[in-house]
Amino acid sequence: MGDWWWERLAHYIANALEARLAGTGRAVNAPHLIKRLSAADTLKAYEAFLTASPFQKVSFFFGNKLILKLAEKATQIHIIDFGITHGFQWPNLIQHLSRRPGGPPRVRITGIDFPQAGFRPEERAEETGRLLAYYCEKFNVPFEYNSVAKKWDTIRVEDLKIKRDEVLAVNCLYWLRCVLDETIEGSPRDAVLNLIKRTNPDLFIHGIVNGTYSAPFFVTRFREVLFQAYSMFDMFDAVLPRDNQGRMLYEREVLGGGTMSVIACEGTERVVRPETYKQWQIRNTKAGLRQLPLDPEIMEDVRAKVRLGYHKDFVLDVDGNWMLQGWKGRISSAISCWKPAQEIKN
Repeated sequence: MGDWWWERLAHYIANALEARLAGTGRAVNAPHLIKRLSAADTLKAYEAFLTASPFQKVSFFFGNKLILKLAEKATQIHIIDFGITHGFQWPNLIQHLSRRPGGPPRVRITGIDFPQAGFRPEERAEETGRLLAYYCEKFNVPFEYNSVAKKWDTIRVEDLKIKRDEVLAVNCLYWLRCVLDETIEGSPRDAVLNLIKRTNPDLFIHGIVNGTYSAPFFVTRFREVLFQAYSMFDMFDAVLPRDNQGRMLYEREVLGGGTMSVIACEGTERVVRPETYKQWQIRNTKAGLRQLPLDPEIMEDVRAKVRLGYHKDFVLDVDGNWMLQGWKGRISSAISCWKPAQEIKN
């Protein structure tokens, strides 16, 4: 089995190197970035990832627990989700809010997505809104939805329709890796963090993919993405059968596509640009955000969830108020919570 997954990993690496040498990185990478899997295939890939790894499920659990505490006595809560895609995080939160003593609050979600190719850039974000509206109706939770699909550094505070009388939570799990950094021109990444600070949230939940393959130097990037891909393929192989369709879809579309972007593309064509959580610590602080301590009760719940449901080689650790997740000692992702360092008067 081990030889088999090495062959698959080698195949994706070789494809990316071939595209780089041929100068076709943009042509190969662009269709991947705009291609949309069918709903059925997306669900298969997502289910495989959730089965194999606690990373996403734990992140949703952690974020939703924080929001539930924040909304404990709120009559209105507004969630701004940077990278809402299919909105998989929110049905569980909606269900819990529906059971709140005294009834649920009014829920507003602003779903921010990357613009989709074609004539309807907001199509995916709007479809997600319709599905969430159906779910809220089913559980009798008052609901309002606003979709935004444009380059994130061009979004204005006014686009987010913030109201003074609501509790505000900003959520961004793992998508800022796809926003350009200062190695291009200016820093769209810092512009997004400054936008988040200006929204004056009661809570900003920030999840990052931990890696140094945002470096402008190709050899550094190549080595780092190879280690990261190795870790993910090894994890899948320890948990899922080789012929699992969801696993194969996830490997091809997510791991293979990310590898293509990192290896084959340069400049603005390179979309995947993760940084380490220590780099994000500096970046967030510089943007005027203050890190909050991790909630010990939530952390205990998270540890219990991982112990009971997942492989013994998963890593769950804490460093400097970041919750770290990884596989066999290699940290793959980190999550933390923030708010503006100084209160912004509206």
